[in-house]
Amino acid sequence: MNNIEKLRNYMRKEKMDAFIIPSNDPHFSEYVADYWKCREWTSGFTGSAATVVVTDKKAALWTDSRYFLQAESQLEGSGIELQKIGLDETETITEWLHRNLDAKAKAGIDEKLFSIVEFEDLQNQLSPMQLVTVSDPFVEIWENRPEMPQNKAFLLNTKFNGKTTTEKLQDIEPALGNTKNIVYIISALDEIAWLFNIRGSDIDYNPTAIAYAIIDFPDLHLFIDTKKISEDDKKTLITNKVKLHEYNDFTTFPKYIDSKKTVIINSKKTSVYVYNILKRNNLKTKIETNTNGVISSLKSIKNATEIAGFRQAMIADGVALVRFFIWFEQNIGKTKITELDVSAKLHEFRAKNKLFAGESFETISAYAEHGAIVHYEPTEESNIEIGKKSFLLIDSGGQYLNGTTDITRTLHLGKPTAAEKKDYTLVLKGNLALSMAKFPKGTRGTQLDMLARQPLCSTGKNYRHGTGHGVGHFLNVHEGPQSIRMNENPVVLEAGMITSNEPGVYVTGKYGVRIENLILCKPYKTTDFGEFMQFETISLAPVDTKAIDKKLLANDEINTLNKYHEMVYKKLSPHLNAQERKWLKKKTRKI
Repeated sequence: MNNIEKLRNYMRKEKMDAFIIPSNDPHFSEYVADYWKCREWTSGFTGSAATVVVTDKKAALWTDSRYFLQAESQLEGSGIELQKIGLDETETITEWLHRNLDAKAKAGIDEKLFSIVEFEDLQNQLSPMQLVTVSDPFVEIWENRPEMPQNKAFLLNTKFNGKTTTEKLQDIEPALGNTKNIVYIISALDEIAWLFNIRGSDIDYNPTAIAYAIIDFPDLHLFIDTKKISEDDKKTLITNKVKLHEYNDFTTFPKYIDSKKTVIINSKKTSVYVYNILKRNNLKTKIETNTNGVISSLKSIKNATEIAGFRQAMIADGVALVRFFIWFEQNIGKTKITELDVSAKLHEFRAKNKLFAGESFETISAYAEHGAIVHYEPTEESNIEIGKKSFLLIDSGGQYLNGTTDITRTLHLGKPTAAEKKDYTLVLKGNLALSMAKFPKGTRGTQLDMLARQPLCSTGKNYRHGTGHGVGHFLNVHEGPQSIRMNENPVVLEAGMITSNEPGVYVTGKYGVRIENLILCKPYKTTDFGEFMQFETISLAPVDTKAIDKKLLANDEINTLNKYHEMVYKKLSPHLNAQERKWLKKKTRKI
């Protein structure tokens, strides 16, 4: 019996006409541990983002353009229809269900894998069908299911993060208001990691540990597999008024809090599972007014210790990149180098730093036409040899105890054509324009996004991804609440926020170009017209100049690039040997 049939048997027993499975875990992590890869187990599709819907007779899987080819291959012969998100002819999940089921049908979901907002939206769109929740049916039907992550967790020394848990709690308290009468539940792993200064490796690329937490001023409750934590770390947590509980005991959390208090939850980050526990125990509940979350907002503004750590991490990352680029230049054309070889070699150079703790996301190493696939990640099936022509796009990053990096460089490996030089230079102009921006305090990322797009848009070109995302401090490389993108986001850019700057252009079937640095928002000046902000570029690696068409650059753009390269050499050269310094001097010379 295949896995879909096992699910269907469960559905028949529970009298369900459909079951919907997203690519989530109970904490809505960007990446999902093997234990929660229920959608993958059901469908056989291994891409990171998809939703599968199963009825008694049919099944369908929704995914985006990154995975169209992969999904077509992996779903072949499975009986699962591929629904290509973004195409005009593609139905939504609810449209598909309304077409295939009658109005009295009952659809089911796992209560742990949908947020309150997602559940309510789905419920409204499915009406008059009934939407019911169940508790993890895969416990029953998934034989030999992987274990819950068992990786060790540890407390990050305050020399890296600058504040103790107690001090962070003092920052949270005024933001929540009258704390004597409230309890605050935290489900997001990066928020728990930040508040408790705890790190782990339960989630790929995100240095977090699987846990729930409750703030019940002045006490804190942490629900985690306590075997993951050393005795010394347990003592530190207890010193910070943390009460430790087992992760699987979270269902009993109401007994640890005062039933007279109001429980505050974030409807975007809290699962229906948690909400159902609150309802069963008749606890008074309030949805957090800050939709991004109090902790998320505080976490996005880095303190002085964290910023200093970022600067050191950028040096470590820059040294690794310089050594990688030298290796690459010395070997390309002499020995076979594939896209996966690039990923492995980058990891090898980064791992030589004693504070390195892993990659911050899966490396995008994309040669020629693969570069036109925005989020391409080489696999054994797609991996190709890199030649000495066209562009090689490398988007990579590292997790260090003192910071997180994310950087993209695009190299031309042959003689660039006029069209290639124009595209490359337009992307560079966009990157430089955003990095040079001076703007009033209170500006949103949406208001700055066009600076990066304008050079491309002036020629009728654009890119479909955002220009910038927030970055965590030895935490998630994709962090909110701030962003720089076309979509409206009410969050203003504040001093201490670190965001990416990554315009790009993608020519289908030919190449892709993206240039990315991380930028720190900081004060610029105060005048009679008010306070103004600016960005400081903190990533450190040479930008390839081979494909630059200098005629397209204004003098201030040339000066900005030259000053950036001067800074790169100044900060990296003390950590390099004579041969490496000579190479870097050449790559950072003025254009």
